Amino acid sequence: MTSTCAARRTRDQFRADVLAGLSRPQKRLPSKYFYDAAGSQLFDRITELPEYYPTRTELAVMREHAAAMAARCGPRCLLVELGAGSLVKVRLLLDELVAPAGYVPVDVSGEHLRGAARELAADYPGLGVHPVVADFTRPFELPPVPAARRVVYFPGSTIGNFDPAEADDLLGRVARLVGPGGGLLLGIDLRKDTAVLEPAYNDARGVTAAFNRNLLVRINRELGADFDPAAFRHRAFYNHERSRIEMHLVSAAEQRVQMGGATFVFRAGESIHTENSYKYAPAEFAQRAAACGLRADATWTDANGFFAVMHLTAVP
Repeated sequence: MTSTCAARRTRDQFRADVLAGLSRPQKRLPSKYFYDAAGSQLFDRITELPEYYPTRTELAVMREHAAAMAARCGPRCLLVELGAGSLVKVRLLLDELVAPAGYVPVDVSGEHLRGAARELAADYPGLGVHPVVADFTRPFELPPVPAARRVVYFPGSTIGNFDPAEADDLLGRVARLVGPGGGLLLGIDLRKDTAVLEPAYNDARGVTAAFNRNLLVRINRELGADFDPAAFRHRAFYNHERSRIEMHLVSAAEQRVQMGGATFVFRAGESIHTENSYKYAPAEFAQRAAACGLRADATWTDANGFFAVMHLTAVP
């Protein structure tokens, strides 16, 4: 009964967010809803595309510096991964951690998370793996695992998907979650030439376009809307003024979409803003984190300066 009630609350929140977003002058949908089972699988494919540099670059940084990162985390830490996905990068860190107290992957896509967690637990039989199905942008409870220190691992530059005020709110909540002296190990996508940035979100095979449109497929399936996903074009571009990639679904023609008792009218060329991906400079991000109670202790980057992993400590 409890899981049924939780699922109903989750769907009610999904419906409320979609209705509110589509009612705005600039229609918008929260990017966190990309990640149903199909969306998670599509994103896994995106990370393997030749145009998509962030994942392979972050993995290279992790492979080179995982031992130093683990030393910053310290022995007997409880590692909490936000937006855990397929649990690929964390293995590089787990291989170097000294006697970790446990691992808590947190993700909104329950089916995908539980499957990945089972695989990881089988590969690390001495590690307590405690998957938590939750929206990490909202308060959630950690399992009561005794540990010397809590460390949140937030890879993949997902922090860039949050608008600045939202990012500040999340950083503040992470600082409170880990407590004074706790840590945050964070991936950040850095500013770079648009010749590198824009193809990463406009791949030649159309996987990112399918990922973007899958959000409409999910809304149809779970909320009873009647979107025609094929009637929307994928568009992604770099907004220089705001230092972010913007991803949109653009209506190819004038059309109406029904959802429940609501009707939404789209002009030809009108878009739904589905995602932002902010790009930072390390010093700029360290300043932002400091205002949220997190002190930057170490930064590791690749030779091209495309991507950074930062370790931050929560201060009293």
